[in-house]
Amino acid sequence: MENHDNLVKKLLEKDELFRNAYKTHKDYENKLEKLEKKPRLSSTETAEKNRMKKLKLALKDEMEKKLYEFRQHEKGA
Repeated sequence: MENHDNLVKKLLEKDELFRNAYKTHKDYENKLEKLEKKPRLSSTETAEKNRMKKLKLALKDEMEKKLYEFRQHEKGA
């Protein structure tokens, strides 16, 4: 069975929706890292941080579902 990284690479090549979700997830990750480095956040920044965390998690769930489906498809092929 293929490992997780190889499946991700294949999906990034083949699936535009997965590619978009992956890119957006990385964007959120980078923005959250910048916010985490700040010593203090305003209430607006805190709300934005929480919103991005939820969106990032939703994208991760979506990508994991796609990976699972792709893995099942690969087994059947």
